[in-house]
Amino acid sequence: MTDIPLRVLAVIGSLHRESVTRSVICHIAGKLEAAGCLVDIVDFEREPLPLFNPDTAYAAPAFPALKKRVDDADVLLLGTPDYHGSMSSAMKSFLDHFWREFSGKLFATVVASPEKGLTVTDQLRTVARQCYAWSLPYGMAFSENVDWKDGAVLGEMFGKRIEMFVRDIAIYGRLLANQRRADLTGADPCFMAKHRV
Repeated sequence: MTDIPLRVLAVIGSLHRESVTRSVICHIAGKLEAAGCLVDIVDFEREPLPLFNPDTAYAAPAFPALKKRVDDADVLLLGTPDYHGSMSSAMKSFLDHFWREFSGKLFATVVASPEKGLTVTDQLRTVARQCYAWSLPYGMAFSENVDWKDGAVLGEMFGKRIEMFVRDIAIYGRLLANQRRADLTGADPCFMAKHRV
């Protein structure tokens, strides 16, 4: 099973046209592709997603295609700005649309924050836990003009953090994806058993 490419869905949770979140997520996506991963980027500035409404969301014309992209992913790379100590409304709406689709998958979080993005990272990890997903034991936070400027890494430290982040997504993402596939096709009692077809 290890020869199956790791599938990463990179979600840009910023609608700002000049978003630093977008540029960092795209940078990380490129490095993941170089590491052998298949990366699909969801950008809500280019692919609008309405605010989640449980009465209408699942019947929306764009929902089936987005659901398939989430279903196909092994890893969710989630990028959001820090707005008042919380994730963006675009990211929250995306997460609200799904639940079972996240089960057994890895969340890797990136937060653009003038501080450390700790509350936003915790919120994203709470969603992972509530949806029976895994999350890396740390989040990637960065600050514009300190770690990232004009589409490029500033400083050796942030560059090394990105390299570690990409490595951990690739390694732990594959481990979890392989185990998830085994659990879905196996017979052992486990939390993925309820997802077996």
